[in-house]
Amino acid sequence: MTRFKLNWQSTLAAIAVIVSLVFLPLTTMASTLVTVLVLLLIAASVALASSDANRNTTAIGLGVMVHLAVLLLIGTVAGAEGTAGWSFFAALAACWLLAWRLITILSGDGRRNAGGAIVGRVIVPAIFGVWILILWEAITRGAGVPFVLLPPPSSIGVRIVSSIPILAADFRQTVLKAVLFGFFVGSGAGFLVAVLADRFRFLSNGLLPIGNLVSALPIIGVAPIMVIWFGFDWQSKAAVVIVMTFFPMLVNTIEGLKTAGRMERDLMQTYNAGHWQTLVKLRLPAAMPFIFNALKINSTLALIGALVSEFFGTPVVGMGFRISTEVGRMNLDMVWAEIALAALVGSLFYGAIALLERATTFWHPSYRS
Repeated sequence: MTRFKLNWQSTLAAIAVIVSLVFLPLTTMASTLVTVLVLLLIAASVALASSDANRNTTAIGLGVMVHLAVLLLIGTVAGAEGTAGWSFFAALAACWLLAWRLITILSGDGRRNAGGAIVGRVIVPAIFGVWILILWEAITRGAGVPFVLLPPPSSIGVRIVSSIPILAADFRQTVLKAVLFGFFVGSGAGFLVAVLADRFRFLSNGLLPIGNLVSALPIIGVAPIMVIWFGFDWQSKAAVVIVMTFFPMLVNTIEGLKTAGRMERDLMQTYNAGHWQTLVKLRLPAAMPFIFNALKINSTLALIGALVSEFFGTPVVGMGFRISTEVGRMNLDMVWAEIALAALVGSLFYGAIALLERATTFWHPSYRS
């Protein structure tokens, strides 16, 4: 016999369903059949979330019914933007609370090792991300938010699909030319100077204070100067990226080279190892976590630097150029498409460096578990 096990998410969802029933209709375009289906699916989800059914059964049932209900709910506002009433938003709140319950169950509901690696690292973050888009879509369309202020995700998706050639050209100009060139040159130069500064003390003493000064320089002041010096094409943007990535790598590498212990250095001396042998076989491996930390910082700084520098002069192509011009034309869906592209590129770039770090510094104590 099934017993009920109350929890606060399903209790509040039940109250939201009652509020939705009281203030019907959902929207002016909502048919009776769709309204009944949405409310029945939410009510069935509330009953399932309040039962003591098997955990997997509850998770699968909630995952299917809640998301089907919210898709039908968003469908009622298509062509009737701005007509959603209290009933619509109460039903949306009920779906959101039940999705919260689903994530709680998948995360273990307070128990350890209940979710598993794939559930914890993939499915739960995916549901979080999907629900950000669902709430964004439902609220902007339901409340009738003007597209010029905040376009819904579906509008941005349509713009991305219809603007692939433009986005590809902007990606090639900003990322493949300015960001990658500036990232590798700036990080590589910072690393080489750090190795020299570690060998010659006067370089370390002289460069670190300058590094702190340069890292505090505002990019909006540096970018116009680089445009004047190196022209309007990608070279001036790469120069900004080099300035932004050089000193994080310099400072982190110098600090990393200091981490090798005294006992290990003494051991290398007993082997009659010279400075460069000690550097390659002991100190550089010990400094790798610091070096990869600088690379991860630089991966985001490089993209930000290239985007911002394109605001101060560029050929008629580039992600920063597109954002600045489309804002002036009030094409906010195109601006969000460029932002989505930049976020995707930045995340993939950072993730690739993190994977390389994991493969290179697998021996580090922070990865032993």
